[in-house]
Amino acid sequence: MNDHLTLQDFEAARDRIRGRVRETPMFDPRPHGANLDGGAGAHVLLKLECLQASGSFKARGAMNKLSTLSGEALAAGLITASGGNHGMAVAWAAGNAGVPATVYLPESTPATKADALRALGAEVVIEGAVWDDANAAALKVAKSSGAIYVHPFADPAIIAGQGTLGLEIMEQAADADTIIVAIGGGGLIAGVATAVKAVNPAVKLIGVEPTGAPTLYESLKAKELVTLDTIETTAGSLAPRRSMPLNYELISASVDRMCLVSDAEMRDAAQLLWRDFGIATELAGAASVAALMTGRHVPQLGERVVAIVCGAGKDGFWSGLSGN
Repeated sequence: MNDHLTLQDFEAARDRIRGRVRETPMFDPRPHGANLDGGAGAHVLLKLECLQASGSFKARGAMNKLSTLSGEALAAGLITASGGNHGMAVAWAAGNAGVPATVYLPESTPATKADALRALGAEVVIEGAVWDDANAAALKVAKSSGAIYVHPFADPAIIAGQGTLGLEIMEQAADADTIIVAIGGGGLIAGVATAVKAVNPAVKLIGVEPTGAPTLYESLKAKELVTLDTIETTAGSLAPRRSMPLNYELISASVDRMCLVSDAEMRDAAQLLWRDFGIATELAGAASVAALMTGRHVPQLGERVVAIVCGAGKDGFWSGLSGN
């Protein structure tokens, strides 16, 4: 697959993974007493990718990547580094194919995610303080072992798989004006933005990052890839110190605006999702809703907004119990 992804690449990925991943629902909060538009007279829909197989959108990319590999290549097994969700997706896809998977995690990864990976049959290795450290270790082992390295966000097959979510949104909400997407390394928004713009260039794409990990925000502002000195967020799946050229190029071409939200704001959004709708999500999954709740994106009258709830978790559930 070429680095320059086309609509045909996303459609081919959708054909490969059809029936192997879930078509997730579009949720309208209005019948449940909320609109999340801040009283702007807009219409907000939630794309519940937190209900995807393995708990996040990552299943799309992992399954598409696996589907492009020969049986001979797969025999050597898969290896990756992850903040948690990508590892879960790779382990899930590998388990379905009956091949071994090794997942490197940074020390900041919640123990529950490491345990869940082991439950899926993956070998788990804890390495380094942040994802970049774990990734360097995974790359080194992949080179010496012959295992297939699966990059969490900078592989064209991964991005094409994530972009199938964009095609699905355009089928479920064809009149969408704006789509809000959380950003970690940039695989999701690169795929969704490129696929959506190929279908309807008028749709606006807004990216959301943590204030403590503004990797793409700072890169786009500098007009070149930036490596952050430090990471200061507990949203581990949104916390690489650096993206990659492929993602930067696609995001630069297709994303209209970036905004930042704090961990506390994401936690408030996660709590609202659980309290009002029974939607259990991690901090990253609530980032798009946080952008609306904080007014980082203020919809216009009549605007149709799709906020992607990209990953499952218990941040809203536990904070709801504690009253925080």
